[in-house]
Amino acid sequence: MDQLFVSLKQQFLDLSSRFLPESLLPWISMLISIAVIATIAPIIMMYFTWLERKVIARMQNRFGPNRAGKFGLLQPIADGIKMLTKEDIVPAGADRLAHFLAPVLAVIPALLVFAVLPFGRNMTAIDLNIGLLFFLAMSSIGTFAVFAGGWASRSKFSLLGAMRSVAQIISYEVPMVLAVVVVIMMTGTLSTNAIVEAQESLRWFVFTPWGFVGFLLFFIAGVAEVNRTPFDLPEGESEIVAGFHTEYSGMKFALFYMGEFLGAFAMAGLAATLFLGGWQGPLLPSWLWFLLKTYALVFVMIWFRGTFPRLRIDQLMNFAWKCLLPLSMINVGVAGLWLYLPAIIRWPLAIVILWTSAVWLTRLALPVQWERRTYQLAE
Repeated sequence: MDQLFVSLKQQFLDLSSRFLPESLLPWISMLISIAVIATIAPIIMMYFTWLERKVIARMQNRFGPNRAGKFGLLQPIADGIKMLTKEDIVPAGADRLAHFLAPVLAVIPALLVFAVLPFGRNMTAIDLNIGLLFFLAMSSIGTFAVFAGGWASRSKFSLLGAMRSVAQIISYEVPMVLAVVVVIMMTGTLSTNAIVEAQESLRWFVFTPWGFVGFLLFFIAGVAEVNRTPFDLPEGESEIVAGFHTEYSGMKFALFYMGEFLGAFAMAGLAATLFLGGWQGPLLPSWLWFLLKTYALVFVMIWFRGTFPRLRIDQLMNFAWKCLLPLSMINVGVAGLWLYLPAIIRWPLAIVILWTSAVWLTRLALPVQWERRTYQLAE
């Protein structure tokens, strides 16, 4: 059961080897992996949206989608058909080429990062020795798509959303990368497969002080990287209509939507890979462990959206530069000490340093002390 999908692929390759030359088999294997990713990715996006609408509806005492299919399971398909049939409207003064390419550029990197995610034992499409670097490089390309879409639309609302996105993503990429550095220090590799294998026997990095702080830093910065609540300023509909994709409709808008949701899923998957042991776990198939951990983090993202209000731009930037960045640098230092100090010393020392730093930096970044609300019932 654990190697079901790997076995099916191998059986297909063995069958192909009877009719095709040996030199073509690596290409066929690669094409199979590409076809699987291209097929699974839209399904993940569609039912991510269904899950989000259902969960937030329950949080708000609503039903959510419940008309198209049982439990509303056909609602994402209905939404996809609606997007396909909608008219594609391009503003009169827009840069038509950039306006067309921006949503395409938003989806392609989101699909490429799936190639290095280890979905299970022996289930990485391409096991690059620099897989982690590839993931971080590809995920940052989405910034160009957002900015190109906002600039090409020739709309002040779109441009404002695009500029917000550039400032936000650049700000949160720095602590996100530094949060990953501690994992590289401990494993000595950039291969996502090797990082998962280093956490076997429940030696997940999140169970260490530096790993727990690194996980929180990476996850929070990752949520900001993919423009999820409470960091969704680039598409702040309450003040700039819909931000960078205000002037998009039909399938172009759907591609932006797809890129955002695939990016969120991939970011949750990488967080699970780096700090939660990836596909490691007892009894269950490895691919099921990976999906359970990833969807647990996806649920937390949805929970954020149903709970937190959007941050102001000054709060967002203060939090990145005054709290997450210095804390991630301190965490790198703690991880360095962890390598050389004995266990009896490094545990209490790491906890004290990180706890003290987190409390102090949070107060520095968010100095306002909120007053406790008081409620008075109407008579």
